[in-house]
Amino acid sequence: MQNKIVLAYSGGLDTSVAIKWLKDTYHADIVCVCVDLGAAKNLEGIQKKALTLGAIASEVVDAKAAFAQDFLLPALFANALYEGRYPLATALSRPLIAQELAKVAQQHDAFAVAHGCTGKGNDQVRFELTLMALAPHVKVIAPAREWGFTREEEIAYAGKHGIPIPVTVNSPYSLDVNLWGRSAECGSLENIGLMPPPDVYDWTTSPEQAPDAPAIVKIAFDKGVPVALNGNNMALLDIISELNRLGGLHGIGRIDHVENRLVGIKSHEIYEAPAAVVLLEAHKDLEMLVHPKDVTHFKTAIDKKFAEMTYNGQWFHPLMGALQAFQARLQEPVTGTITVKLFKGHVSVVARESANSLYNFSLATYDKGDQFNHQAAVGFIQLFGLPQKTLALLHEKQLAAAQS
Repeated sequence: MQNKIVLAYSGGLDTSVAIKWLKDTYHADIVCVCVDLGAAKNLEGIQKKALTLGAIASEVVDAKAAFAQDFLLPALFANALYEGRYPLATALSRPLIAQELAKVAQQHDAFAVAHGCTGKGNDQVRFELTLMALAPHVKVIAPAREWGFTREEEIAYAGKHGIPIPVTVNSPYSLDVNLWGRSAECGSLENIGLMPPPDVYDWTTSPEQAPDAPAIVKIAFDKGVPVALNGNNMALLDIISELNRLGGLHGIGRIDHVENRLVGIKSHEIYEAPAAVVLLEAHKDLEMLVHPKDVTHFKTAIDKKFAEMTYNGQWFHPLMGALQAFQARLQEPVTGTITVKLFKGHVSVVARESANSLYNFSLATYDKGDQFNHQAAVGFIQLFGLPQKTLALLHEKQLAAAQS
């Protein structure tokens, strides 16, 4: 008889409580899986904690490289920002975590996979849509949807059963951290009439306290992929890490957002995403330089669709595969160097270079060397405005007839 449940384990409140609750409720053995996506935390301690709390096995999967290559790069290619603001750090991580859960479930012949998501969050959908696509016969259990605890009751349950947790009633933030960003919700953040307290931030300096001198950074791209900072070739993971450090120092990447959740409610989220904000700004600017107008305008709509599908957990949907192929094809000319200035919470592009640049000085200049044929504009305007002029003449004729 199958009696194993694979639990997505982070070491946080929900999943720590879930180990005992699952054992008692389903009389099953628990296999914990922690997927390392670059969060700065004690993975060995998390692994041991799961075993201490009663799991029969605790696995840590190093998925940082796969996360950067297979999830973050496609998101960068798509300039992905949900509702124009959120770089989708948590949303991008969930299909990868669920993918690893499906693998472990198969290895252990588990009858179910469990996650710590609540019944009104986005992550439950992201996990379960991925599992439907990759492991459709595996049962999905969501303890937080079943046990009915409030957050305070959950903390009390942990205290009653001696379960160590990283939150208290006075500091009950729900956190998620990976290479692409850090998110915080719950606690005092649920009162949107109050300013977020300073302790909610961890990666970024307050812009007011940031250095008084800006940082100038040259970011080199090769076919859309960041490959160097200030002339030094670096691996993608190292570029992201350095921009998180440098951007955070200058107060870059703080996002205070009331967003539309997938389940139909609004939630208040605090995000910190220094590297994501810097790279997305630089990449989008380089695309603007090398893509024709029609491509730029059409791609904007595709970018938005990509972001929405990612947020909605549809990473393994056939349409998402097609969108990624489209975005990858358009990266071929996206090679060059973008120079950005980081200063007191703001990132701005200050210089651009690319062998594929469609900016033509002799056509753009109003000074000597101007090769644009100004007389050609006369015929262009006549043709471009002909439908509008024809309509106006018709209205004029109809009005005259009505007045006669």
